[in-house]
Amino acid sequence: MYLPAAFNEERPDALHALICEHPLGLLCRQGPQGLDADHMPFLLDAGRGPHGTLVAHVARANALWREVPAGGAVDALVVFRGQHGYISPNWYPSKHETHRAVPTWNYEAVHVHGRLSVHDDERHVRGVVARLTRRHEAGEPRPWKMGDAPRDYLDEMLRAIVGIEVRITRIEGKRKLSQNRTAPDREGAIAALAERGCGALARAMRDAGDNPGPG
Repeated sequence: MYLPAAFNEERPDALHALICEHPLGLLCRQGPQGLDADHMPFLLDAGRGPHGTLVAHVARANALWREVPAGGAVDALVVFRGQHGYISPNWYPSKHETHRAVPTWNYEAVHVHGRLSVHDDERHVRGVVARLTRRHEAGEPRPWKMGDAPRDYLDEMLRAIVGIEVRITRIEGKRKLSQNRTAPDREGAIAALAERGCGALARAMRDAGDNPGPG
């Protein structure tokens, strides 16, 4: 990933937070037919391994898990994307003075490199589903739990999926949020986004200005 110093994000807590807030990852790998990719929600287990471990599951009908050697692992890349959106040069005060501004796209992204392995084990899969359920049902008034489903139906569903993990070997992040612009230009873009209902991106830009990365 191209990482200009102004946009480089190296803080583990910031990278982990983006993954947890935007858990739908794009798992990329080299398959028998060439490059392949799958979309799936991941859980981050930050305490497992030097850099953490990503946990998920795939449908048994998905060939992905069969392409990993039994008991082995293959290289994989998981991409997570945070807030993003178009930025018009008209939102910069400097544009109206110098006209030296062009459109751009602001975004947050994390690239997780690691080793993909498979866990075709009912107990493991049950644990993954339970953790995913607790995580994503937490905000519901009456959270759904696995015990709400008939046992025979749940067992059938669990047999239809296979657990996977990505042991993280390297992680890099990018927050391209107008840090290279002047404070008035950033504020102009933040205000324009807020007016257009893009408050999440506006807040991310303000956070990037208040908490710049090491770059």
